[in-house]
Amino acid sequence: MEDPAAPGAGSSSPNSNGGGKGKQAAPKGREAFRSQRRESEGSVDCPTLEFEYGDADGHAAELSELYSYTENLEFTTNRRCFEEDFKTQVQAKEWLELEEDAQKAYVMGLLDRLEVVSREQRLKVARAVLYLAQGTFGECDSEVDVLHWSRYNCFLLYQMGTFSAFLELLHMEIDNSQACSSALRKPAISIADSTELRVLLSVMYLLVENIRLERETDSCQWRTARETFRTELSFSMHNEEPFALLLFSMVTKFCSGLAPHFPIKKVLLLLWKVVMFTLGGFEHLQVLKVQKRAELGLPPLTEDSIQVVKSMRAASPPSYTLDLGESQLAPPPSKLRGRRGSRRQLLTKQDSLDIYNERDLFKTEEPATEEEEESAGDGERTLDGELDLLEQDPLVPPPPSQASLSADRVAFPKGLPWAPKVRQKDIEHFLEMSRNKFIGFTLGQDTDTLVGLPRPIHESVKTLKQHKYVSIADVQIKNEEDLEKCPMSLGEEVVPETPCEILYQGMLCSLPQYMIALLKILLAAAPTSKAKTDSINILADVLPEEMPITVLQSMKLGIDVNRHKEIIVKSISALLLLLLKHFRLNHIYQEAGDNNQFCWRNLFSCINLLRLLNKLTKWKHSRTMMLVVFKSAPILKRALKVKQAMLQLYVLKLLKIQTKYLGRQWRKSNMKTMSAIYQKVRHRMNDDWAYGNDIDARPWDFQAEECTLRANIEAFNSRRYDKPQDSEFSPVDNCLQSVLGQRLDLPEDFHYSYELWLEREVFSQPICWEELLQNH
Repeated sequence: MEDPAAPGAGSSSPNSNGGGKGKQAAPKGREAFRSQRRESEGSVDCPTLEFEYGDADGHAAELSELYSYTENLEFTTNRRCFEEDFKTQVQAKEWLELEEDAQKAYVMGLLDRLEVVSREQRLKVARAVLYLAQGTFGECDSEVDVLHWSRYNCFLLYQMGTFSAFLELLHMEIDNSQACSSALRKPAISIADSTELRVLLSVMYLLVENIRLERETDSCQWRTARETFRTELSFSMHNEEPFALLLFSMVTKFCSGLAPHFPIKKVLLLLWKVVMFTLGGFEHLQVLKVQKRAELGLPPLTEDSIQVVKSMRAASPPSYTLDLGESQLAPPPSKLRGRRGSRRQLLTKQDSLDIYNERDLFKTEEPATEEEEESAGDGERTLDGELDLLEQDPLVPPPPSQASLSADRVAFPKGLPWAPKVRQKDIEHFLEMSRNKFIGFTLGQDTDTLVGLPRPIHESVKTLKQHKYVSIADVQIKNEEDLEKCPMSLGEEVVPETPCEILYQGMLCSLPQYMIALLKILLAAAPTSKAKTDSINILADVLPEEMPITVLQSMKLGIDVNRHKEIIVKSISALLLLLLKHFRLNHIYQEAGDNNQFCWRNLFSCINLLRLLNKLTKWKHSRTMMLVVFKSAPILKRALKVKQAMLQLYVLKLLKIQTKYLGRQWRKSNMKTMSAIYQKVRHRMNDDWAYGNDIDARPWDFQAEECTLRANIEAFNSRRYDKPQDSEFSPVDNCLQSVLGQRLDLPEDFHYSYELWLEREVFSQPICWEELLQNH
């Protein structure tokens, strides 16, 4: 499709010899351009998504995602199992009519009946417990009642010891070699192969999710039970590993092919919620970060990233038609030079956002008058005004209209949303260049001596130091370097036994296997146009025992499979992000269907994956180059079409770190994206991201950067967690009294044979002092 604004696109250009014909053809070209622009913008225009990012979706949505549509019939089975058992124990009453003591007595009886030998009978009792955890929906009148009684029953079940009983049953099912071998022999695994595991995991998930949820109306008894449950899940109880490690072992066993019948979606959901419950969500992370900075003597944080993003508005997405044509239809810059159409060609690449961006964002605005406030509602009609601007002579800027100024004041903030940050390394680099330029030598890491430098440099250094930001990671890296250099003088490091530290210690030996397993499942669940012949089967807990035979059944199963994959991606992305942020804070070297116009879990997953990419590539130039090599910029640009501020922010962050590698022509052709980066992403004071002059961005020795990071991580793990008893740095006690005064654990019968032992081992054995001296 030709661009009428480009030279030579129509029957005549403004500079051609066509004379009057060119003037007559111009209105048609303008009208065609206006039509094309409206079509292209209308095709991608979408309302701003009312999405609020958080730890999880609504309570009802999180509970519903535990089940698949294939499991619908099992709700009836659970109810029948409960009612059959309940009638044998309680006469002429329903569960909701019982007093609390009677309810506790019935639950205690259920747990006793869980210990029967018969596997079939044990499953029926477990289903009855699951029905209680599901809220005894057969006796409720509304969804609100079901959610209320589900939460009440879960607290009651936990207080009676249900979680510990189901944990023992889960261990039995994991070690059930007969079920594993039976699943391995089957050509196709279905939902029937994981019935027992699904019931157990569902009960445990409902307990964790309902007890994790905090409400102001919770009683003191419930609050105490919540903290007890959190401690029970966080630390090793009864010489067992933390519960999260058991679930991680299930994930690796599933990916290895030894247990293909494991209901992996339920395992991942439970693992995510256990990690969130024990380590804390994003709000708790911010509290921990503030506490950690105070402990390290760092200044307090001035902003919370998630809260800042919530106050931002989404940017208008780029026009899809024009973006596709930028590289193919736009003529080379040499041909555009000196032509009237060249300016217009550049203007067509930007929409109203870029036109209004020309004002000074740092300038204090005057309060709007009454007339301006009344005309603010005309902001919807600014598109026609923008097109009129494009049609006028670009060399004579038109006076701004009252309506456009009012819309400008309404739509844009007074300043940038982020306070700029400067690293110590940035100040040192700036002074190094300045000293080389003005005095001919450098002073290393000295940032205080400014003798010989001109006054503007003094002011620049002062400004840089005002915005200097020292992160927790910087302090941890410095402390680690000191411990590596002086292990004896600094002594042994005191490591607090926090839930995060305990989890990391437990995961350390198998950490690569855990991450590889999660990524394998993530890739198997990710949408792709290519067939995945070598990926693992993640549909074992969604496929029915009998495949659909009608079109309606096939459509229902297809929707169920897609939903199943989306929930898996959501749980893995949230789990990885939580682990990365908690481990990083602990130490830098550790690494629903509704009426909305979007799916909460998919948008949540996208934001989590973008945040993970940002965390993994931040200040890592070798990893940033991988984003460039695999051509992520066009994909990220397409993601900007989603009008959600938080998603756009992390997309723009990933584009910002790549701009220095993408070349000048890319930056010229994507000025709208560059403008959005300037508006929404935090600035580093002397970061040359827009021009590509950064010394650290030079494409050499990237492999050495990764090797150095890996060596530092291995050295940290070795120093803190690998402590051999015969180390040459182990202290030796040379005090005779201290050595003889040590208490030794001796057998109970030792004092009966003590004299005999002295005679046999000491007095009757000759001592050769010369040999002793030679050996030592």
